[in-house]
Amino acid sequence: MTELTWLAVLPDWRARLAGLAAHAAPLAEAVALAHGRSNFLLTNRLDASIRHVFPDGPMDGAPALRRVRLAVLGSSTLGHLLPAIRVAGLRHGLWIDTHEGDYGQAMQDLTDPGSALHAFAPTIVLVAFDTPHLTEALPPAADAAAADAALGETLERLSTLWRLARAHFQCAVIQQTLLPTRPLLLGSNEHRLPASRAGFAARLNHALRARADAEAVDLLALDERAALDGLAAWHSPVLWHHAKQEIVPTAAPLYGDLVARLIGARLGTSRKCLVMDLDNTIWGGVIGDDGLSGIVLGQGSPLGEAFVAFQQYIAELGHRGVILAVCSKNDEANAREPFAQHPEMVLREGQIAAFVANWTDKPANLRAIAAQLNIGLDALVFVDDNPFERELVRRELPEVAVPEMPEDPALYVRCLADAGYFESLAVTDEDRARTALYRDNAARGEMQASATDLPSYLRGLQMELRWSRFDAVGLQRTVQLINKSNQFNLTTTRYTDAEVRAVMDDPSALGLQLRLLDRFGDNGVIAILIGRMQGTDMRIDTWLMSCRVLGRQVEQASLNLLAAAARSMGARRLIGIYKPTAKNGMVRDHYAKLGFTPNTHEESGATRHVLSLDGFEPTEIFIHTTEG
Repeated sequence: MTELTWLAVLPDWRARLAGLAAHAAPLAEAVALAHGRSNFLLTNRLDASIRHVFPDGPMDGAPALRRVRLAVLGSSTLGHLLPAIRVAGLRHGLWIDTHEGDYGQAMQDLTDPGSALHAFAPTIVLVAFDTPHLTEALPPAADAAAADAALGETLERLSTLWRLARAHFQCAVIQQTLLPTRPLLLGSNEHRLPASRAGFAARLNHALRARADAEAVDLLALDERAALDGLAAWHSPVLWHHAKQEIVPTAAPLYGDLVARLIGARLGTSRKCLVMDLDNTIWGGVIGDDGLSGIVLGQGSPLGEAFVAFQQYIAELGHRGVILAVCSKNDEANAREPFAQHPEMVLREGQIAAFVANWTDKPANLRAIAAQLNIGLDALVFVDDNPFERELVRRELPEVAVPEMPEDPALYVRCLADAGYFESLAVTDEDRARTALYRDNAARGEMQASATDLPSYLRGLQMELRWSRFDAVGLQRTVQLINKSNQFNLTTTRYTDAEVRAVMDDPSALGLQLRLLDRFGDNGVIAILIGRMQGTDMRIDTWLMSCRVLGRQVEQASLNLLAAAARSMGARRLIGIYKPTAKNGMVRDHYAKLGFTPNTHEESGATRHVLSLDGFEPTEIFIHTTEG
């Protein structure tokens, strides 16, 4: 089953598509249509209409989309997949320009500076070789030693492609795993036959995971997806022999979504927060009417077990870093009662970062939740069993993702998992502690509300700012923050793992990571600064912070650290650049507030600000700064 069942069916989809070119806001309308369920043919029609209206990409003033250039390199027919990738990109906050490499010419395209691939200059390369191509190195009568040698040769060939792509384009790389299309020769114990191409494909998939982890390459796990959907949903021998299409056209929309969500995870457009309705969503029945003993939850009934399974999945999402919140039409005391007293509840209040239960409409409450957590509406996923509430939120808050929940609660887990809203490439310690971080932040807010003045509040927080240079231990979190932070981000310059490592190795570059602790707990890494020496100037290439620590003098503390580090490297001035985006207007006056002088205007509306370090005195703050 490769249908995008979590997307809502838009009854007027075709009529809206026909009117796309004449629409007052055609790109916003295209994004809305991309969020509607459609098949392969309709997806292609939408892509064709978008490319007709926007032949050169989105215009200034259009909805904010991260623009990327994706090159797909393979050894089979791939063109039928590209429209679905581009349409799926719109669902994940991306405008994806695509390039299809010449058939079976990946190595040649990568090594030829005059190739179309080099002219395209991809920011992401997807290596999408078919299974016959990657299993051809196995000799027909291979013994164990020959099979091992063929496996090593194939892995090394792929690694060479990854390294070439990075060397030429400084791009991220995605490697597609193999579909299990080779026929079995032994059966269930296929792994015991060294000459089995089916067994070789399985071994290669296993080895790819370790090699990709070692080389920071992301995987598109088609083998796992085929195991969920069945191989026939992804592959047809007839189409393979007729058109060399390894992936059937009907699977293209799902394939496109899998690719787009991976790119989104790399670039920070994945969702952050799951907001749950309660009645008939995480338990059966209505708590206000049925009471604690009357709701359906727990072992002994199929329905009760389904709700327990859904809660278990939600709890697991919370443990890996998804923020959990509640938005329910209920009296608050009734809504909280099962969390505290029902013996079969998996979720507990301590796992919920924001709990809103009242009789206000859900769009208003979702706005309040986003404000309380200090995240954008486009970070929210809202699950509700009620189709009326789902449609209301979609209409009033199109930024919020609202999956079309199935009628049977036993299918809730599969629906939410299939949707891939929370796709991530790695999990850091800060991710695991995220709900606690947001709960602690709420406690800070309560303390601030009760404080008589701001200095008393800041002094009472007992803050400690720990700073360190970029290092291998914090690499994943550093890259994650750089690519996810959009609001408090002065330039929104994105970095890959390799580019952050290059900062670490460059004696003329400065990379600082800042962690904030206070009486309520550890806020984790909350700021990243990157500076580069240019003569006796240090140009601030990146300055970003987590919005949850704003207003606590972290900005001034960061400047104090930056100025001291820059002086030690021989700098006499700091040069700060502000590049306006659709989301970072909040930091427009950041440098002016810190005492920088506006200097010149740069390209694309950017402004340049200068601070002389001669005579610079650190600002007195209520933060104790330490290295470590």
